[in-house]
Amino acid sequence: MPSLKIRKIKRSYYEEVLVVRVHQQLLEKQKLPPELVTRDIWEERYEAINAFERYLARNGYLILKFFLHVSKKEQKKRFLERLDQPEKNWKYSSADARERQYWDDYMECYEDMIRHTATKHAPWYVVPADNKWFTRLVVSGAIVDALEDLDLRFPKMDKGKLKELALARQLLMSE
Repeated sequence: MPSLKIRKIKRSYYEEVLVVRVHQQLLEKQKLPPELVTRDIWEERYEAINAFERYLARNGYLILKFFLHVSKKEQKKRFLERLDQPEKNWKYSSADARERQYWDDYMECYEDMIRHTATKHAPWYVVPADNKWFTRLVVSGAIVDALEDLDLRFPKMDKGKLKELALARQLLMSE
């Protein structure tokens, strides 16, 4: 059973099957050996992702992956808010608007990626994200359920350990 280990994993290995797939000129810039750049490259990358996550799971990591699906209409609304509200300007990148022209390509890549990398040990949760309150409710619910499934407990103290603790108390009190 997995223990509780919380780590934020860089998503760069997912970007390799998203951004690089949408913008295949990035693949050329990676200077990979030609024999690795085959028509099966995306399936091979999915396979590598699954192997890495299987390795993590076998080493006690609980893996939950969330795809927060924001509609194109809602994304536009949020981008405009970032432009119109000075306190949100920092959130905006000019690349955001440019990448919107690839919306359909990204959606296709996301769907393919999720389909190929959702496993029992590393499931995807696809969450509608137009309403932040709902998104937060669904994500927090999934996390709470996963933590409850771990059935975490404080370690039980055997008689030897309790005796050791009593001795430590005695030593501290006698100072």
